Amino acid sequence: MPRWECTIEGCGETFDRVEDLIVHQSTAHERIECAVCGTVLPDGYFAIRHAFEEHTRAEYVRSYDASAADVRHRETVKETIEEAADIREVVDRLEGGDGRSF
Repeated sequence: MPRWECTIEGCGETFDRVEDLIVHQSTAHERIECAVCGTVLPDGYFAIRHAFEEHTRAEYVRSYDASAADVRHRETVKETIEEAADIREVVDRLEGGDGRSF
């Protein structure tokens, strides 16, 4: 079974379950501000999902000074997580946890 690693700010903490990784990213790290629209949200998966579901790739590239390779990497991360994760479980855990919404 693959281990999931948190790469936010070189954190390096690993998890057996992707759901645990997403909860960790949402609760153990500072929230970030989207450079495109200013929305404040958890870093990691939720930030990537926001960027690619709410904004165009061109907006992302301009706002983050990103390359095509950066975009492809983040799209791959998003797809990999969504194929493996039970996002409903993550949302339920986050809503039932500290009351912070994302």
